[in-house]
Amino acid sequence: MTISTHVLDTSRGRPAGGVTVRLDLRLNGDWSTVDEGRTDADGRLSGWTVHRAGEYRLVFGVGDYLGPDAFYPEVTVAFRIADPKEHYHVPLLISPFGYSTYRGS
Repeated sequence: MTISTHVLDTSRGRPAGGVTVRLDLRLNGDWSTVDEGRTDADGRLSGWTVHRAGEYRLVFGVGDYLGPDAFYPEVTVAFRIADPKEHYHVPLLISPFGYSTYRGS
């Protein structure tokens, strides 16, 4: 199974390149880092492969991208993977004072 993300800056109307993203897995109640990376110039990060169902989260370090006045310095999106054979795409739409996410394709 693979996990990917795409970060879009709705206030600027463009992809958010250079955003740090961390993928974590919950094991026995504690979060453990699986992988880390940065979005490319198109705001995308892909190629993360995981081999088990479970609870995961993506932690987006949007504060560095949005700047010192950003209300949300970090966005955490937790989700559950039931079928490890599927692809999971978790986009994030950001602006200095809000964010939104959904399960993409």
